[in-house]
Parts: sequence; structure tokens; C-alpha cells
Amino acid sequence: MTLAARFGIALLASGFLGCALLGGGSRFETATPTPPGTGPLVDTSRIERMTLSNGAQLIVMEDHRLPRLVLGASFRRGAGRVPLAQAGLADFSAALLERGTGDRDALSLAKAVDAIGASFSVSAGWDSTHVGVSGLSRDRDALLGFLTDAILAPRFETEEARKVRKEHLAALQKRIEDPKSRASSEVGRLLYPGHRYSLPIAGIPESVGKLEAEDARRYHAEVFVPGNAILSVSGDVDAKAIRDALETRLAAWKPAAVPAEASAPPRPAPVATRIVVVDRPDLTQARVVLAQGGLARNSPERIPAILVNAVLGGSGFSSRLMTKVRSEEGLAYGVGSGFAMRRQPGPFSIATSTRVAKAGRVVELLLASLKTIRSQPPSATELALVKSFVVGRFALNLETAEDVVATLVSLAIYGLPDDSLDTYRARVSAVTPEVAAHLARSVFHPDDLAIVLVGPAEQLLPQLEAFGPVEVVPNDPTR
Repeated sequence: MTLAARFGIALLASGFLGCALLGGGSRFETATPTPPGTGPLVDTSRIERMTLSNGAQLIVMEDHRLPRLVLGASFRRGAGRVPLAQAGLADFSAALLERGTGDRDALSLAKAVDAIGASFSVSAGWDSTHVGVSGLSRDRDALLGFLTDAILAPRFETEEARKVRKEHLAALQKRIEDPKSRASSEVGRLLYPGHRYSLPIAGIPESVGKLEAEDARRYHAEVFVPGNAILSVSGDVDAKAIRDALETRLAAWKPAAVPAEASAPPRPAPVATRIVVVDRPDLTQARVVLAQGGLARNSPERIPAILVNAVLGGSGFSSRLMTKVRSEEGLAYGVGSGFAMRRQPGPFSIATSTRVAKAGRVVELLLASLKTIRSQPPSATELALVKSFVVGRFALNLETAEDVVATLVSLAIYGLPDDSLDTYRARVSAVTPEVAAHLARSVFHPDDLAIVLVGPAEQLLPQLEAFGPVEVVPNDPTR
């Protein structure tokens, strides 16, 4: 599992809180909330923060209960800073880095990792690139070798680049056949024209087909610099010893210029609602997405936004959207909403799938729910319940040293305060109904939406005429 997958705080920030708030069929009004606490959740005395001589940050949390060690190297740049013409480069570079480092080619590296029961992975998101290594603490030196070779000695071989490119092109072709992925791609095109966010992290066939080993080599050289790095260690380790070992192994890693951040989109929301149908005559279920510009990960409004979104559609069966669309009208198995909070403001979206014949009714309900959250913002009872849930979920994401360190790395990537873990519960508790109401009115824009449906245009168009002009586009993999 990659570090990004374990960013508990990032999961909360996204707004998609996962499981049901109160279980199937429950309502906010019928439950008694447990007031959230306000104190620290993590024993900070176990956390060591250091800076290596080359400027790289290091976070260490000792945990000697199990003979396990998790190492990471995270870099504050990802797919968001890649030129539009090279969309997919971050993903491509990460995959190629896994195919050989130091004196090991792809096969020998895989065998060396497998021989000691370890794991080695490289991943790229919108805002970061991460190398992760884990295994038994007795194999510390071997694990350190895998990590430092990825930093200092990537191979980026031409033949492996050809294989990775072929695999990625095949994956993109599958993606275009998936209604959820296709709808997401179309939302990006509508919300962020001309910006990197307009295309998926993985890119499109036109851009990926041109990527070469030299492109990955250049990406690595630009991004993998000490001043851009957060090294992390958790588990059965001595903090001073691991710092000394990293200093020695990374002695050749010299300071270099930190690459520029991703540029901000000019205005990440349509000026007026646009409706697009991606024509898929073969589908019996239509994918429906309503989207608009959202918030950045470091926005001061992120905590109220998490709570308001939990009431709207981010808390499973107890959310307003689930109650209306599933419980009352039986039009979808599930429906959810959330903020994709990136370094630059990412999208806010509501998404579901429904029978083609009912797609128009679902759009009507989603629009009405978005308008209602502005005119009828979360009540004190609703707010109290989601506070309890969000704080409880937050605590569950900090159960292990690995979880804690992953969350601290996430905070560092986005430039958030070091004490965010200690103050999170207090900041959640401080959100009043008045603050939530202001957030709902200022952030949600039901008249400036991208409405995307993937399904048979012939059947969908008559249902959508009441909402405004509709554009029909083909299911084109280059879009």
C-alpha cells in the first residue's frame, strides 16, 4: 500500500468519508451525538523531526512492538506541475523507477525485494511523488539500500520505458471504457480548460505515447532534490541511528533548486452551467456527475467544508443525498459528494449511477439538494453528529506509527502546521452552525456547474432539455 493510500488526514480532507455515519437507514435527527474531545490524539514525544545536512527533512517515530520497519521518501511535486503536453509523465516516471535501480535491473530488483519479504513501490499523485519501502527491521540495511538507490541511482532503461508505455496505453484504453473514469475525465476538461487538471493523472494516449526514458530521467532529476524531500521512518528503529545511516548513504545527494509548484487554474468553475452527455449507447446504467470548483488543501475553510459535505453527501447512508436519492426514491444504490483538495483548488463533485430512464430525475434531485444545503444549511443536530463521526474517523486513521508518520508527511507536503494533529479536534468542535451556513453559501454554486452524464445520448437528451442546452460528445479516448 502506498503512503498516499494511508494519508488519514487526506481522506478526511477529500470529503469522501467512506462508511455510513449511523448505519443503514438512520437519520441525523434520530441519533444522539457523542461530543468530540479536544485534546491531542498522538504522543508527540515519540516523534523526532530532523534535517539532514543536505536540507532533506526527516520524520521518525519509533515503535518497538513489532520487528517491522517502514521507510519513505516523499517529494512535494507531482502530476500537477507536469506540462499538459506530457500529461501522465509523473505516473510513467514512478512506474519506470520501480523497474530497476542501482546495479539491479527490473527482474533482479524484484527478486531482491521478494527474497526478504519486503515491499518496494513508487507512486505519484497530483501534489507529490513517493517511494515506499517496508519489511522486517532486521533487514534495515537492505531496505535502506532500496530507498537510497531509488533516490540516487535510477536506471530508467529504454526497453523498460517501452514496456511501461505499452502497459499504460493499455490501461488508458480500459479507463475510457469505464463510465466512472470517463465522466471524471470530462469533468476535468470542463472545469479546467488549458490547465493540467483538465487531464487525468495518468494522461491520455496522445501524451503518454510520446513519453521516453529521458523524460522520466529529467522528471526525477527535477523533483528528487533534498530541499523538496520529506524522508520518513516508522517502526522498530533507533531515531539517531537511522539518521546517521541516511546521512552516510545519501552523502552524494547534493542540494539543488526546488522545482516550481503547479500553476493555479484561472477560475476552476464554469461561469454558467454546462451539460455534457458522453454517448455510450451500450449502457443501461448512466453515470451522473455534478461538479464545480472546490478548495485547496490548505484552505482555512477546509474543516467547515468537511463537515458541511458530510451532511450533504459524504457520510454514507445518513447523508441528505443518500436519504433522498436512495432511501426515499430508490433511484441509486449509492450517491456521494466530496472535495478533491489539492495544492491548487480541485473539484467538488456529486456522483452516482442510475437507470438510464431515471437519469433526468436524479439530476433534478442532485441539483435540488445542492441548492437546499445553501438555503437550509446543517442544523445544530446534524453538525453535532458529523463532528462526532469525523473526529472518530480521524482517530482511527492514527492507530499505528506508520499511520501517524504518513499523516505528518501529508501535512508537510501541503505546508500545514506541525501541530495540526493536536488541534484538529478542537478546530472541528469550534465550527458553529453559523460558520457552516456561511461556508455552504459561499462555496457551493448550483448555477455554475459541470453536469456530465455517460450513457445513451438518444435516451438521455429528452430528459435533460429542461436543464439547458446539452452537448453530446463521443466516447473518444483522446478527450
